[in-house]
Amino acid sequence: MFRMPESRPYHHGDLRAALLTAAERTLRDRGAGALSLRELAREVGVSHAAPGRHFKDKQALLDALALAGYERLSAALESADDPALPLEARLSGLAKTYVGFAVEHAALLEVMFARKHDPEVSTQLADAVDRSVGSFERLITDAQARGEIVAGDPARLTFFAGAIMHGLATFAANGSIPADQVLADLDEHVHHLLHGLKPR
Repeated sequence: MFRMPESRPYHHGDLRAALLTAAERTLRDRGAGALSLRELAREVGVSHAAPGRHFKDKQALLDALALAGYERLSAALESADDPALPLEARLSGLAKTYVGFAVEHAALLEVMFARKHDPEVSTQLADAVDRSVGSFERLITDAQARGEIVAGDPARLTFFAGAIMHGLATFAANGSIPADQVLADLDEHVHHLLHGLKPR
């Protein structure tokens, strides 16, 4: 059966950005399983072959979403960090920003922390993760210099603190605990993180 050639244009002003925007919208509304390069091409109005210039397959698209997510998270955390604040208030501010990002971008967060990534971008993702936790590690390092936090490897201490923050963020993002409750209780969580649970 004769078929007319596809009439959608091949080129686009900024196709990569348009595809990522459309992909994140699909991710948010329908989940990662609904992502399709062909469907995204149709949505942004280009030929089905055009996305291949930027993403060789769906995994490449997911990796690009993850990298973009880490860039935005890093920017948000850097903007929220105020070294002039006392330690507890500073950590609370970062924690609220992290949880807020997780709640607003729950599906994207899952992609960011997915275990499956193309080996070619693993180093880029590792660097992006390091940048995103940089605000927390700077806080730990500054507090150690002032004698407010125990001595030790700042990266390891950041991992301990980050595991708690990420757990709370995950609970809030997946609805296990209402997000407003997690945010309301964050100051208390941070207090216990810094001071422990032993009677004082």
